[in-house]
Amino acid sequence: MSEMGKYIYGIVSSDKELFFTSCKVIAGSDVYTIHYRDIAAVVSDKEVVDYNHLPKDNVARYLISHQLVIERVMEDFTIIPMRLGTYALDGDEVRYTLVKGYPMIKDIFERTNGKIEIDVVVTWSDFNGVLKEVAEEEEIREFKQILLGKKEGVTVDDQMKIGVLVKNHLYQKRERYAKEIGTSLAIISRNHKAHDLMNDEMVLNMAFLIEKSGKEDFEKMVEDLNTKFGEKLNFRCVGPLPLYSFNTLEVKKIQFDEIALAKEKLNLRDLATKEEIKKAYRRQALVYHPDRSHRISDTEGQFEEVNRAYKLLLECCQEGVCSFKGKFAGDAIVVKIRD
Repeated sequence: MSEMGKYIYGIVSSDKELFFTSCKVIAGSDVYTIHYRDIAAVVSDKEVVDYNHLPKDNVARYLISHQLVIERVMEDFTIIPMRLGTYALDGDEVRYTLVKGYPMIKDIFERTNGKIEIDVVVTWSDFNGVLKEVAEEEEIREFKQILLGKKEGVTVDDQMKIGVLVKNHLYQKRERYAKEIGTSLAIISRNHKAHDLMNDEMVLNMAFLIEKSGKEDFEKMVEDLNTKFGEKLNFRCVGPLPLYSFNTLEVKKIQFDEIALAKEKLNLRDLATKEEIKKAYRRQALVYHPDRSHRISDTEGQFEEVNRAYKLLLECCQEGVCSFKGKFAGDAIVVKIRD
């Protein structure tokens, strides 16, 4: 029998239980909230699935459902999205997650109140035409002339060199356009974040955090840029969206045997401040640093263990005084903004 859990879509600002009946068809089960004080997790009862071991097509279907629920909730509430595949064991663990993340979640709501995300994707209108244009750059034409004069003919290496030159000039051209577009749009946004380009035909893929009241001005700027670049580029706006690119939350569960080993490695008590963790790390790092501890065997391995212990305990420590004692199923729960 499959394990059931509470799937968390995101967090809204509410001190009462809510039901999102319009989301049931999308989620496949009731979508409702579990609250702590004045914040609430939007959840549904679902079979626990490990998304890391699913085929890409299945993950894509889950992602679409995840995003559609979040965007439907966004019609009535500001929602802080949760990372795809976030489960809690039960309602108590959902509340404990809200308790652990409460200060950070409240801060996010204060910073993002009245803001939306708009993603801008820019592609070449005629990619083959751009390649032909790049191939006429002076450096590339001169290199081709040299190759034409070779008695032994053009080799595979020569062709590869031409390909590298074309790609380099294409990337330089793309960077110039992307910088101009990004700079222009950044002026009327609160923040921006570049996403990976999916292929060479894409010039820019960037998320912008803007005021809801400034949506029309932002879209007008995109239209002006589209007009300026004429037939060279295609512009596409996606949004308004929840703040996926800026404040998607991640819940991490850390086994307490890992915490116990890390605490022991740094010689810490059950309670410690961040400063005490840092001091303990510095002491142990000096003891095991490979450049200073030639008489201790396996200093490199010991030094790496000290580093891992430090990062783990610091991640667990989200408050002034950190307790390394457990509560739920031997796990510590850490709520953070996804990198």
